[in-house]
Amino acid sequence: MRVICISDTHTKHHKLSDDLKKIGHEKNDIIIHAGDCTNIGKPNDVLNFLKWFGALPYENKIFIAGNHDFYFEEHDDISEEFKAMGIIYLMDQMVEVNGLKIYGSPWQPEFNDWAFNVSRGDAIAEKWEKIPNELDILITHGPAHGILDDTINGLRVGCEELYKRIMVVKPKIHICGHIHYGRGYKPYDNTAFINASSLGEDYEYQNKPIVLILDDNNDIIDILID
Repeated sequence: MRVICISDTHTKHHKLSDDLKKIGHEKNDIIIHAGDCTNIGKPNDVLNFLKWFGALPYENKIFIAGNHDFYFEEHDDISEEFKAMGIIYLMDQMVEVNGLKIYGSPWQPEFNDWAFNVSRGDAIAEKWEKIPNELDILITHGPAHGILDDTINGLRVGCEELYKRIMVVKPKIHICGHIHYGRGYKPYDNTAFINASSLGEDYEYQNKPIVLILDDNNDIIDILID
């Protein structure tokens, strides 16, 4: 089984289409988008993304919102039309797909006046307490502190409380985005951390999808990352 990871497409999702075609699709594939499908969550931009995402030839399509996706802060569901196209939207929810327990959440530490902002400390820790144990894949928009969260200015801006919760839950895989500069892969304490940001600092498409290849025990046996 393969898990294809993308994030932070900011209305430029169509630019990924050719690379996704090259990856191809296989039965049981899962594609995951870790938030920021738009710039400011305009309804037309949301609709355009959902039509593109729903039309992708993968059997399982999962996404969460990000801090740019204001629409989803105001509307906590997607229409039956897109659910029928195989799109699973997670908002502090878990779903089981192909034997994988997958939980998704959009929150990140407060930064300016964006969507899904929560103050650092106890307030955001309450959000992460909802993350269940015995989890295979955790999807959050923002990274954990100290892991794939470095900015172009050398600052670490990930969430300390998310890091603490991950160390308790110990998912096999954590997928995030949000910090474009932090894109990459890092194994740490038996968790594979993925920052799947698709756009660079200039908000242009430069990072191809990251592909995780799993064995029958849902353990990673290979990672395709450029």
